[in-house]
Amino acid sequence: MSEEKNPAVSALRQRMIEDMTARRLCENTQAAHIRAVRRLAKFLGRLPDAVNGEDLRRFQLHLAQIGLSPITINATVYGVRFFLENTLDRPELVRKLRLMRVEQRLPVILSREEVARLIEATRGIKYQTALSVAYGAGLRAGEVIALKSTDVDSQRMVLRVEQGKGHKDRYAMLPPVLLERLRAWWRYAKPHGLVRDGGWLFPGRNPINPIGPRMLNRAVHEAARAAGIEKRVSMHTLRHCFATHLLEQKEDVRVIQVLLGHKKLSTTATYTHVAAELLQQVVSPIQSQRPEPPTR
Repeated sequence: MSEEKNPAVSALRQRMIEDMTARRLCENTQAAHIRAVRRLAKFLGRLPDAVNGEDLRRFQLHLAQIGLSPITINATVYGVRFFLENTLDRPELVRKLRLMRVEQRLPVILSREEVARLIEATRGIKYQTALSVAYGAGLRAGEVIALKSTDVDSQRMVLRVEQGKGHKDRYAMLPPVLLERLRAWWRYAKPHGLVRDGGWLFPGRNPINPIGPRMLNRAVHEAARAAGIEKRVSMHTLRHCFATHLLEQKEDVRVIQVLLGHKKLSTTATYTHVAAELLQQVVSPIQSQRPEPPTR
């Protein structure tokens, strides 16, 4: 039954939306939580306002049986957990929910030469510049998209990142080479009416709106094919490369943590596992062994 035909469903959904808004959850998180509770309601075949512990146990078993990934299951658990704690005010049921262990995979890292080839092979100056920002300043795709022309501070040589992940503002580095690329993009785009003073630094087809994340990822994939790079890459790969290459330059991991906007140092420390140049500097104990003479 649709929400329009069932006032009870609409009222419960609206109450949950109000609870999420009051806690200033972002739109993407709100949408994910709504999907999670909708999935629970579909499984139950009724409103989830009277859900019990056995229902939750069977629901989690169902999620595993239909083959959902641990990441998707955990996202569903977080949404249902919010619903139970805040909308239903039944925190005792949260104990019935269990998060699944997610395999930790190391990120794909490109060499400096591969990054240069990737950016050079990118079609169009706008996309070339956007990818340069992602790598040169270590920004997330969403942070690149949200940049405005006023966020470029050439006096202090920083980029202002407003309301990044976790609703936090921060400053990112603006190296001279990146500033020159941004200026080249501005000199090209301004006369053609592609950018506006105070507007989006990387607008979409309509300058009123910023470029979309799908367009950026499409540009990365096309550039990787053109550059002959067979590794699986995305916009976030450039951020991974930024952090890893800084580590290989012997930059302090705590400085990198600040530049990336990581809350936990352990998140930044992950890059120590993929810094190839650091690994190459370690001498294996096998090097101290003399080769045995060949036996006849």
